[in-house]
Amino acid sequence: MPDGLVIRAATAADADAIDGVVRAAFAGTGFGHQGEAELVRMLEADGDGLVSLVAEIAGVVVGHVLFSRMDVEADGAALSAAGLAPVAVSPERQGQGIGGALIRAGLDALRVRGIAMSFVLGDAAYYPRFGYLPELAARFASPFAGPHLMAQMLDPEADWPRGGRADYAPAFGRLG
Repeated sequence: MPDGLVIRAATAADADAIDGVVRAAFAGTGFGHQGEAELVRMLEADGDGLVSLVAEIAGVVVGHVLFSRMDVEADGAALSAAGLAPVAVSPERQGQGIGGALIRAGLDALRVRGIAMSFVLGDAAYYPRFGYLPELAARFASPFAGPHLMAQMLDPEADWPRGGRADYAPAFGRLG
């Protein structure tokens, strides 16, 4: 972990820095479809952002994670849930544990808010280290169902729902 790393809640004043980090992080990858920066802005504009954190070093934003509201039904009842997307770290700072620190801090913030469950659509080799499991997500009908959709109960003692439905915030459906 880099010296001087600070993780804090994002503010409106961080919007341009977040946009720059997200664009740079996804520019040279085969991941995503390059709409991640627009997704962040749409989720925030729609009021669907639940937890938005930035990582700073010497006052410069070098990372961002956003967890947004989801519409989840589990075993016939509404369940509070959040989707992780995106997490981004400046290319020159990748591989230093910043993304992982942002994800862990975001999951802790969700727990404090009483959110029961979190989903992520991503790399099945990366996200299980944070507690995300495809086996749990497979119990839910979702437009994103498949091996890259993973979920976790934020209370590790909670029983897994038998099944249900999981829909991301409407902004995800508006992406091209």
